[in-house]
Amino acid sequence: MKLIHRTRKWLLPGLLLFFILLLWGCQTGPVPLDSGFDEPEDPDTIDAAVWQTVPPGLQGSFGTTNIRYARNRPPDVEIIHGLEISAWKGEVVSAQLLLWSSENIEKVRPLAKGFTDKQGQQIGAGSIQIRPVRYVLTDEFSSGCGYRSTDTIPSHLAADILDTLSVFNIPAHSTRPLWITLSIPEETNPGNYSGSIEIESTSDSTIRFTLSVLVHNWTLPEPSDWSFHLDLWQNPFAVARYHDVELWSQEHLELLRPLLTLLAGAGQKCITTSIVDKPWGGQTHDPFESMITWIRNSDGRWEFDYHLFDLYVSLAMDCGIAHQINCYSMVPWGNQFKYLDEDSSKFITIEAQPGTAHYEELWRPFLYDFRVHLMEMGWLDKITIALDERNLEEMKNMFDFLHRTVPEFKIAMAGHYFEEVNSDIYDFSYNWGHVQASSKEIAKVRREREQITTYYVACGIPCPNNFTFSPPAESTFEGWFAAAMGFDGFLRWAYNSWVEDPLKDSRFRTWPAGDTYFVYPGPRSSIRFEKLQEGIQDYEKIRILQETLEHSANDEIAGKLQELNSFLEKIRSSHDLSKNAASAITEGKKLITELIGI
Repeated sequence: MKLIHRTRKWLLPGLLLFFILLLWGCQTGPVPLDSGFDEPEDPDTIDAAVWQTVPPGLQGSFGTTNIRYARNRPPDVEIIHGLEISAWKGEVVSAQLLLWSSENIEKVRPLAKGFTDKQGQQIGAGSIQIRPVRYVLTDEFSSGCGYRSTDTIPSHLAADILDTLSVFNIPAHSTRPLWITLSIPEETNPGNYSGSIEIESTSDSTIRFTLSVLVHNWTLPEPSDWSFHLDLWQNPFAVARYHDVELWSQEHLELLRPLLTLLAGAGQKCITTSIVDKPWGGQTHDPFESMITWIRNSDGRWEFDYHLFDLYVSLAMDCGIAHQINCYSMVPWGNQFKYLDEDSSKFITIEAQPGTAHYEELWRPFLYDFRVHLMEMGWLDKITIALDERNLEEMKNMFDFLHRTVPEFKIAMAGHYFEEVNSDIYDFSYNWGHVQASSKEIAKVRREREQITTYYVACGIPCPNNFTFSPPAESTFEGWFAAAMGFDGFLRWAYNSWVEDPLKDSRFRTWPAGDTYFVYPGPRSSIRFEKLQEGIQDYEKIRILQETLEHSANDEIAGKLQELNSFLEKIRSSHDLSKNAASAITEGKKLITELIGI
């Protein structure tokens, strides 16, 4: 009896719990399925009714690369299982394929089948890459620059990370984009190549999509040979912190290598180095430490340890970034400088203003010694002393001192245009907001002097920009704007200044989400980075067509080239085109296609 009584005592609550769980399951629908991406929850709610019209099973269609598709609702697209794109030899082209389902789909595996033309010529499977798009928390532009509160600025999920998973799940009531990248080898024969993308899963039958690529008889050179001057500032210190490895250890260098190689593949020209501690203060989550140790000896003499500087520069060059070495900075924020005092074995921080005797006494020994070291390394012709957004008086004083002391050193500067000093600047980058109609002519004059002119966007610019909530086409538009203005390229202050948890939350304490980095740990590329490369390739196409066809005697070619130039003039004269970047670049690409088809 006691045994039966105890069993009944356990049984009644157990049955009650069972019916509660059963009722809960009936109310909430299918048990959530882990996608495999470790993504954050979606702050935005969506009416589940939008999924009621979705047929059972896995759904799919090609979309456009100009849209970030939401995770929590089915995409509003016309169902397309076949897509045709065109490419030059040597070009990297992209497509976006969308998968969605109202029910759990397990172990989804995208597979690319090789591309072949009618003659049996192939674009090998190694040229095709399929990456699922991963979601990250973002916010909104709000007031742009300035401290931000997650309590007052709404957060959202944005599709941005191009992940490395080859097999994943699609939970019920969710969408998963796939980013398809096709790298056309330079030796590819012109023609129409057809291939397929097959989507396998354990939950559904295989879905097949066809992709056709028309390869034109025009060639883009290797990224290292592109004329476009790309300057995205690297932050090696963020890599060590995120991966929890010792700074400048072999493990750290091996993590930096693929990150720098990815950047070189976009045509990067500049190596970002720090020659003083915290040249921009502590504005990033991971401040920049000096790659050169300044040492004050007991007798007052200066010594300089270039070991880390040489290590990083050599690594970047080995990865394919070898055109220019930008050294930040002789005018750091706050004009503070740190050195190691040999007597106390402590680091001392001092302040020195450009234009003072104290400043020149501090910098003169370094500049002389640095020049000798650079000559020994064979890097003197690649060096610029770089600074950003400094006031005119500081720049005039620094420039005058530099020219008197080491006239071989070039200067790079991003910020406002000042007529008084602009001719002294070898590599000048306009702030987008200060580009004027006269900037095109100024860039032309500077090019005649063998000087570089670019432009940049930053936290205070709503569009075009590269935030994680920015329309992807704006990144492509940046290449078109450079071409329209006659600029040599584009600068962005942060390639990988990662926030605390970049794979989940792209928001930062002071600027719109995504402002501090283009790519993710892994390294993983992003929609923004891929679309920026697309715009750079378009810039190179425009340059090649203008140089090749501007003296053509063919009236039809001359007419189409004039149409393209007129379109670029429309971009130059109207910043407003950036607000509808997708339409603008679609029109421009159409003109290029028509021109090469003649």
